[in-house]
Amino acid sequence: MPVSLAANRRIVRASAIYDLLVTAAFATPWTFALAHGQISSLNTALGGAPLPSFTPFHMLFACLMGSVVLVWSTLRVLEPSQRLGRFDGIARFLFSLWMAWCLALTGAPVLWLFVVPEFAWGVAQWWPVHRQENRQRYNGALPRTSQAC
Repeated sequence: MPVSLAANRRIVRASAIYDLLVTAAFATPWTFALAHGQISSLNTALGGAPLPSFTPFHMLFACLMGSVVLVWSTLRVLEPSQRLGRFDGIARFLFSLWMAWCLALTGAPVLWLFVVPEFAWGVAQWWPVHRQENRQRYNGALPRTSQAC
């Protein structure tokens, strides 16, 4: 059953807020070190092994990802749209794929806490939107982005 365009925008904004909450700790080396310890403890509590230590090089990539996700999420909070939601959905399916790959290799139970919501947000943002609203929004003409155009 298709959702309304307004509902789709609410989903896009909600997914962005979720990303801000979950990913904020990945944005700096200091906050990521704390988050890594908490995620490792949670994985152990769920029956898995402690996560391996990160070197500064690993931390660099975690923080790059965290920084990009924070900026991308802020855009979707401020300007939620079906188009941005579709792009975010693609990213979520890719993230889910790599999380599932890691889960298959490591069996780390904590990954379930990430892969399930990640995939669910992707599905929600790719859920069909009523056609009539799509035609009104995308009638073949591109919106002007500047008065100078």
